[in-house]
Formats: sequence, structure tokens, C-alpha cells
Amino acid sequence: MDAVLDLVAKTPQLDFAGFHAHIGSQILELAPHRDLAPLMASWMERAAARGLAVRDLNVGGGLGMRYTEDDDPPGIEEWVAAVAGAALAACESTGLPLPRLLAEPGRSLIGPAGVTAYTVGGEKTVPGGRTYLSVDGGMSDNPRPITYRSQHRIVLADRLSAPLVRKAAVVGKHCETGDILIQEADLPATHPGDVLVVLGTGAYNYSMASNYNRIPRPAAVLVGEGRAEVIVLRETLDDLLRQDRLPERLGGGER
Repeated sequence: MDAVLDLVAKTPQLDFAGFHAHIGSQILELAPHRDLAPLMASWMERAAARGLAVRDLNVGGGLGMRYTEDDDPPGIEEWVAAVAGAALAACESTGLPLPRLLAEPGRSLIGPAGVTAYTVGGEKTVPGGRTYLSVDGGMSDNPRPITYRSQHRIVLADRLSAPLVRKAAVVGKHCETGDILIQEADLPATHPGDVLVVLGTGAYNYSMASNYNRIPRPAAVLVGEGRAEVIVLRETLDDLLRQDRLPERLGGGER
């Protein structure tokens, strides 16, 4: 980083704005966010020693959200107070002017705002083992459980207060051993056609979704103030085939 600052200081064509940090993701404690401020202040001092004024200090994000009952993240107000207080103290201790403080609490805001609805399909119970409950989605619309072993809470859409009487693994339709959305879900009695809702999917699910096994991506619907509006259209088979071409020697041509 010192070499970068040296280069910026002697290159007038470059406009030095400041620093941008990233300490991680889904952090459920405040201490790492507080610890960042003194580190960034030390780099601000190094920049100042080269005549570079730090206008912006972006402390990034990382604030976690509540995916399951076991998660207990700080509230957004508590997080902002900790980040701002630590930055203020670090600047005061070094005599640095206060920069514009930027933050990126994206997941903690948009994550809880989104849910994913699935329709229940078939069910299979392995003798002496567990029950598998299939749904009409899976790893193509939520790859996080198979890639990160992330956990979500799941509920039955129209019977939220129904007694939890069974355990089942909620699995996708992609014919993959790892296509499991919920390893062990506590559920009410369910039937084919019921709608299961996975909570806390507003962050990353759509941006990480794919057409795995040529599965079209689902629609996205904005719900609020008594209205429901489609903001992303459901993909169709034509959407998936739009870029396909059959060579002329095999009888094809332009579509």
C-alpha cells in the first residue's frame, strides 16, 4: 500500500479520494467494526505524510442479519453508533481532519426484506432415515446452502401458527445430492401444493441465481402498502434458447 500511495502522490493525473475497507461478511459482533477504525487512521496518516488528503473513508459493510433464531446481530442504530464513534475517536487521537464517512450495510437491510416462495411437490421417507420434501426450486435460485452451508428459516405460508409436528429435509429439483435448501426443517403437516416460504433471501439469492440444468429463473415481486408488483419477469424456455444456434450444415440458420 505504501508503494501505491507513493505512486498516487507523484501522479497529478490521479485524484485521490480516500480509502475503502472490507473486513468480511455476516459479522455478528461489533468489535471487528470498532477495530477497523485505528487501522484505517494509520493509513490516513501515511497518506497525509505524502500530501494526500483523505476526503472519503468507506468502512464497507459486513453487518450480519438474522437468518435463524440462533443469529443475534446488532441493530443498525447500534452498528452505526459503533462505527461512527470509533472513526471519530481514531481521527481525534491522530489529529486528522474528519473525512466523509461511508458505510455499506446492504445485506442487513435488503436480506430480511426478501423471501422465496416454493410449491411443495413429492415426499419420500427413507426407512430408518429422514424424510425428504421436494419443492419446485433449489440450488439454481438459492446456491448459498450448497456453497456456504448457509441456513435459513422456513415457514408454511398460510399456516404460520400451525403446530410443528414433523422434521424434513427440504430439497430442490436439480437431481444433485447437495441440492438441499434446509437440512432439517421443523414443519407443520404439509401436502403437495402447499407453499413453503424461506425467509431472509433478499440479499444474494437473485444475484447468485443461475440457469443450472436449464432451469428458468423465477419472477421477483415487490410487495408493500397493499400492492404486489412484478419487478423481474419469470424466465421462459424461449429466454433460455435465445442465444442457441444450430449450424447450417446441420439444417439450422439464423433464428
